Amino acid sequence: MKTEGELRDRVLAKATEDDAFRAALVADPKGTVEQECGLQFPDGYHLEVHEETATTTHMILPPSSKLEQADLLAVAGGMFDGWGNDW
Repeated sequence: MKTEGELRDRVLAKATEDDAFRAALVADPKGTVEQECGLQFPDGYHLEVHEETATTTHMILPPSSKLEQADLLAVAGGMFDGWGNDW
């Protein structure tokens, strides 16, 4: 199974080389990635694609963490110690 980073790199490389794929990715990001990578995103999952230009740069912010430590433990499968060490 490929990691999220490997899948992202694959999609970005293809979008750089294939104008038709790039247009499809912009028009229907979720459907295009599902088809290209053989994935099925869950209902309610959103995937957005933004094209950078010479005058526009996009900055991606990680989700803000408003979870309690118990919630973080549940999400991390018990592998979170509260100090940023993921075991």
